[in-house]
Amino acid sequence: MSEKKAILVASYGTSYDDTREKTIGAIERHIAESFPGWDVRRAFTSRPVIRILEKRGIHVDFVDAALDRLADEGYGTVVVQPTLVMNGVEYDYMMEEVERRRDRFDAITVGRPLLTTSEDFDALIEAIGAAYGPEAEGDAMVLMGHGTTHFANSAYSELQLRLIASGRRDVYVTTVEGFPDYDSTLGLMEGCDRKDVAMFPLMIVAGDHANNDLAGDEEDSLRSVMAAAGYNPRCIVRGMGEYPEFRDLFRAHAADAMESLRERSGPR
Repeated sequence: MSEKKAILVASYGTSYDDTREKTIGAIERHIAESFPGWDVRRAFTSRPVIRILEKRGIHVDFVDAALDRLADEGYGTVVVQPTLVMNGVEYDYMMEEVERRRDRFDAITVGRPLLTTSEDFDALIEAIGAAYGPEAEGDAMVLMGHGTTHFANSAYSELQLRLIASGRRDVYVTTVEGFPDYDSTLGLMEGCDRKDVAMFPLMIVAGDHANNDLAGDEEDSLRSVMAAAGYNPRCIVRGMGEYPEFRDLFRAHAADAMESLRERSGPR
């Protein structure tokens, strides 16, 4: 059995150079500092992003190549920790590659995305208050996620319901490509007595969606839609990976994955 251990941090990725190291890189560094004795590697789940970066001379492995590289280098124990928000399409792709290579390692396990268990939602709501609260400065908050046709999109609605149930009727969740959409969120905000709105990307990186769909000048951007509805929107274009509160959640998920490996292996 090989004693070499690695944590593969699997992110969707981004072609925006300025946000990549402030978000994905920051999560990777935090995990590396938290678990000495484990080597930390990077993989992306978006082949289009990988191709864009390759043209610039920046190489990042897709999950399959990253796992093969670890196996070829003699790593026996691997934790794959995704920095994904939910168990959606990208998570399914990642799991397929893990399952195909499971027999190449002595032990391999996968940490949870951000929103998986009931406790994950509670932890995220607490982190939202701690990370975004000081920047919102008493404004209402709108958090913009990506959205997906995958059934995992229901996580956004659950997050909204849990925010309301926890008493946070000043925080609203919307998505670019799923539900809740902008109109649904505006309908929910009709009872809000605050016109000043701080808007944050509910995304790990501040890439194209954050810069254009959230903060862009086009009439269909969230900023423009909010302004047309009579609100005073203020965009904070920072990916979740820039905040230590969110980085801690991924570190905790990686720790849980390691604990599951120890439980499976039993006492030594």
